[in-house]
Amino acid sequence: MTDHAHTGVGTPGPSGPSGKAQPKSSLIYSEKFRAVIYQVVLIVTVVAIGYYLYSNTLANLAARGIQSGFGFLDVRAGFDINDSLIEYSNNSTYGQAFLVGILNTIRVAFFGIILATVLGVIMGIARLSTNWMVNKFASIYVEVLRNIPLLLHLFFLYGLLINVLPRPRDSWVLGPSIFFSNRGLKVPVMADHPIWMWVFIAMLAGAVAAYLYARRADRIQAATGNRPPTFLPSLGLIFGFGVLVWLVGGAPTEVNAPELRGFNFQGGATLRAEFLALLLGLVIYTSAFIAEIVRSGIQAVNYGQTEAAKAVGLNPGQNLRLVILPQALRVIIPPITSQYLNLTKNSSLAIAIGYPELVAVGQTALNQSGQAIEVVGIWMAVYVTLSLLTSVFMNWYNGRIALTER
Repeated sequence: MTDHAHTGVGTPGPSGPSGKAQPKSSLIYSEKFRAVIYQVVLIVTVVAIGYYLYSNTLANLAARGIQSGFGFLDVRAGFDINDSLIEYSNNSTYGQAFLVGILNTIRVAFFGIILATVLGVIMGIARLSTNWMVNKFASIYVEVLRNIPLLLHLFFLYGLLINVLPRPRDSWVLGPSIFFSNRGLKVPVMADHPIWMWVFIAMLAGAVAAYLYARRADRIQAATGNRPPTFLPSLGLIFGFGVLVWLVGGAPTEVNAPELRGFNFQGGATLRAEFLALLLGLVIYTSAFIAEIVRSGIQAVNYGQTEAAKAVGLNPGQNLRLVILPQALRVIIPPITSQYLNLTKNSSLAIAIGYPELVAVGQTALNQSGQAIEVVGIWMAVYVTLSLLTSVFMNWYNGRIALTER
């Protein structure tokens, strides 16, 4: 006789209504556990390979009597840099030389991104123009310029500036104390005074205040449907703070204007021909790609949006500014971020025309010090950092303009 009470057959078991015993869970069958194990194994492998390469490299360098480490950054550089945003001479250290190169790279990338965006947006919109001449000009601009290697752009523009523009003595006068020659563009600047630093800080504070004011206008618009004016108040906040600090600091008005002395100009600020050629080359080349991104982004917006804008009485300019572009930005921002990264990295081609950005300065330091691994490491660290900062900012902006469901 079968003991049903002992076997449990015919009665619901504790593990389910069917009476079947559930299999015991095991970590080896857990997807989360296996995912963690795979990642740990990958990290350990990468670290082990990296440590092996690092230790092996140090051993080989020591065997050949080559010093390693970043101590050379405190050694006198001994070479000149003809374009610097900070005080620098051949008595400065390698570390200061690298800082000059990094600042020059950031300067050309910053202005290059702004100008390439403006020019690219204009050309992208022009490609969709119903005006035959405007449309064809934009098409030729994009198709020709983006298919010519950037290095050729740089050689052509640099040769143009050096060979076509006159010598300093015969410079083109573009305005009061503004001269353009094959040495570059000479412009007047305000004379050194400690108040200018505080004016700059005050304008930054004004920009923050303008941002907070715009956020307040957004909240008022969301609550009432009416948006307070923001353009003129924002300008007033940014420049008003600066003017106020300038007046408190004594309102200095002394100008440092360039003057021709001997064979070249003295005084003022200089945008060298190498910098102008690099900036123009990066802007023209990158703007051709941005124009195509803008064109495709605008065409991705449903044409019904344009018809709806016409139905409510918006003119073509208002339709583009208020309806089409805000929606197209969600398509444009991700690929345009890649173009910003490309522009920053392409600035390293400046070494071909002699502009002292990061790679050019590092190359000179490498030849003199022999610290190849350290110099390459600095190059990689700087470009990775700039790329990550650009990506973080663009991802933040992309998140702000993303569609929100209500």
